[in-house]
Amino acid sequence: MRLALICTEKLPSPAIRGGAIQIMMDGISPFLAKKHEVTIYSITDESLPNKEKRGGIQYIRFSRYHYVDDVADSLGEQQYDVVHVFNRPALIPFYKEAAPSSRFVVSLHNEMFASGKITDKEASLTVRYVHKLTTVSQYIKNTITKRVAEAESKTVAIYSGYDPSRYSPIWSEQGSRIRSRLRSRYGVSNKKVILFVGRLSVKKGPHLLIQALSEVLKEHPDAVLVIVGGKWFSDNTVDSYGEKLLDLAEPYGNRVIFTRYISASDIPDYFTMGDVFVCSSQWQEPLARVHYEAMAAGIPVITTNRGGNAEIVKHKENGYLVKDYTSSSSFASSINHVLSYPDESKQMAIKARKFVEENHTFEKIANRLESIYMEAYNSKPTVLIQKAAASRQGKKAGTDYAG
Repeated sequence: MRLALICTEKLPSPAIRGGAIQIMMDGISPFLAKKHEVTIYSITDESLPNKEKRGGIQYIRFSRYHYVDDVADSLGEQQYDVVHVFNRPALIPFYKEAAPSSRFVVSLHNEMFASGKITDKEASLTVRYVHKLTTVSQYIKNTITKRVAEAESKTVAIYSGYDPSRYSPIWSEQGSRIRSRLRSRYGVSNKKVILFVGRLSVKKGPHLLIQALSEVLKEHPDAVLVIVGGKWFSDNTVDSYGEKLLDLAEPYGNRVIFTRYISASDIPDYFTMGDVFVCSSQWQEPLARVHYEAMAAGIPVITTNRGGNAEIVKHKENGYLVKDYTSSSSFASSINHVLSYPDESKQMAIKARKFVEENHTFEKIANRLESIYMEAYNSKPTVLIQKAAASRQGKKAGTDYAG
């Protein structure tokens, strides 16, 4: 089967600049390439050639400024059996016009069926033209079916995953060694480390963790908050929100540590630093991959009961859910509990590691997707009923937070 995977216009593939979509592609594509001819489309990057083949996978990269047009033209020339479009459902009618004999699958990592991101016509045509819509959570699936009821039978939640070879739990020999090295590097060897990993955005809520620190320090004076991440993937610019974080952290001195942007290849190691990981998301989180990563590293997880988070984090089973997500005191209370009861917290972390091992490795995700691709391949292509009304050039599909 000739298979094409199409990234968004945000970041290149492989995930040298990060990005949840690109990381997922990196994880699943080697397994797919064992049986199928795989091509990945993404934007150009100064450190990557426009075309190359590595690991049996063909990479084709186009400038972000003409990306949609160039991808559509290439789809028309190559005529793939199955085309998997990531996070850009509004472009399905354009791509279907370019490659009418191809079968299409689209995956949603954000609320891309929101009214401001896709028109009623585009939403209806997308559902008609695709064989399947996959989503990173049931929450995102519900945002599709609420908009287009006919999507129910075509939509399935296929959760994201991780590479077990890159995440060593902290109780393992390798995990312990990595943990010691990084904790020594940041001067927190004998501290209780509260870990945040993500973009420095008000929607991710790290300001609440800084505000929670005063209550945590009353019970755990040896606690420190390590904030891993920058403004955006590969971007260490300090914007107004970044300045706010620095101002909030200043009274705490070296009890708040900003690592700034860390490359995607190094992120797995950073999870081993923590005694507790906190996802403080304020928005309706689709289901951030940091949950899988923290679980894989054997770190107790605290997250907000927002969006799809509670679909994998079960309160007091494999993690903790914060319901009052706007309250710094609620975060402080959960953090204090985890740090005060290390044996209980470790048992939950062990359950969480087992959960992701059994359900969320990239190999398992690739197998689930392959079943959908094969089903699409063995079906008749959907007939193109009308041409796209607008030019592909400059088509905007809304904000994409997943890369």
